[in-house]
Amino acid sequence: MKRVSLIGCTGSIGTQSADVVRSRGYNITAIAANTNVALAEKQAREFKPKVAAMFSESAAKELKLALADTDVKVLSGIDGVCEAASLNTDIVVNGVVGIAGLRPSIAAIKAGNTLALANKESLVCAGDIVMALSMDKGVPVLPVDSEHSAVFQCIGKHFTCEIEKIILTASGGPFYNYTAEQLREVTPEQALRHPSWNMGNKITIDSATMMNKGFELMEAKYLFGVSADKLSYVVHRESLVHSMVQFSDGALLAQISPPDMRLPIVYALDYPVRRKTDFKRFDPCTMPISFLPPKDDIFKAPALCLRALQMGGNAGAVVNGANEAAVDLFLHNKIKFTDITEFAQEALENVEFVHSPTLDDIFSSDEAARAFVYSKVVI
Repeated sequence: MKRVSLIGCTGSIGTQSADVVRSRGYNITAIAANTNVALAEKQAREFKPKVAAMFSESAAKELKLALADTDVKVLSGIDGVCEAASLNTDIVVNGVVGIAGLRPSIAAIKAGNTLALANKESLVCAGDIVMALSMDKGVPVLPVDSEHSAVFQCIGKHFTCEIEKIILTASGGPFYNYTAEQLREVTPEQALRHPSWNMGNKITIDSATMMNKGFELMEAKYLFGVSADKLSYVVHRESLVHSMVQFSDGALLAQISPPDMRLPIVYALDYPVRRKTDFKRFDPCTMPISFLPPKDDIFKAPALCLRALQMGGNAGAVVNGANEAAVDLFLHNKIKFTDITEFAQEALENVEFVHSPTLDDIFSSDEAARAFVYSKVVI
């Protein structure tokens, strides 16, 4: 019976992972959330984990009272969440959004737990650190993002040297056909309406700016050990082809399925076997597939992320921290939609570059980037 820990259990990835765990009859060792006490309590009562942790100290106190009649141990703060990720289990799903997910990723790997990673920032900000630790501990990092799961499935047992190009797909978001002028006037309400996926606010905005795709290009470098010049993306509005891999002999392999995040979650949790699911199947006769070129002159975030990737060091942490701050300002109607990417670019140019950062340097760079962005706006 497989044991699973869910870090970020009340978010989009966490709740869908809980659905998979429920359908597979797996056991849950630990759960961790931010502030959603009601759902955390419900999950704790259903799955009976050893530990339930809350990032928020006040939420942890509330949850502890709510679970006083159970044997569930309630922990609080980042230390509590990391302890939850460190418990002996078969696989840890990290669905936390933002750099807050970095420390739990490291805690899971240090404990020798297989990591099913949906937290982009772990690799965007500290890819070298995380993957070096993974190699040192002999712990696999399994991708949960649909794009990276697709690449992982396409690569299979092929060697990295056989890969000619990794081609991620992007829905293009709701504004693919907008001009630069139209894009500047986009409102938070408009940006939160994604055409294909149901995600949280932060990731939905990142998808609309295409920053999400830039981060995914950065992740791919670390997950699959390829150089930046082997990374690219195309726009695929139907969200059926989740990514492709071009091999040195000219063969192009793609993973195709209707958009459903449970499929990459199942693949990670069941890996290395494939077990039957009742998910909707792709029908090549009724589901059209088309591809469009990126509009890099309009959506500049992917190019910015590739630049940060080539710089290395703390550049990823700077872009990510600046982006998180800018998205927050945009959602509170403090800046324009196009300011998000512009502020991230300015932060990359102004925050001190650190060539070989420690983990402390990564967090310091994140704080400096956020401070830079917030300093540009009178709140």
